[in-house]
Amino acid sequence: MTTWVRTYYEDEDLWLYFEADDEGWAARHIEVQGKDSRPVTAASLEEVLRLRDHADLAAMGRYERQYGVLAEVVLDGWQDQPQAAEISAEEFERLWVGARRVIGAPG
Repeated sequence: MTTWVRTYYEDEDLWLYFEADDEGWAARHIEVQGKDSRPVTAASLEEVLRLRDHADLAAMGRYERQYGVLAEVVLDGWQDQPQAAEISAEEFERLWVGARRVIGAPG
């Protein structure tokens, strides 16, 4: 079952949002930082796998510079993280669209 969760890293003032697949692996990952809630990561496993299978290392590098690096973790124990909570699919999708709009914008 797909789940959507958030955690907070106070030292970095960083909110992390994850869409986890049936096995608990991050399928999509968003990071939002600072008081202005600036998105810094919005990476997708599906996109990373497509690049791995059909593009070159330069394309993967461009993707990671623009969208950040996908967290390669199983989300075990997320409930023990600060301010951890399960969120709705709708909330995650709203954050995803907003992060992609900001991160994907030229210049």
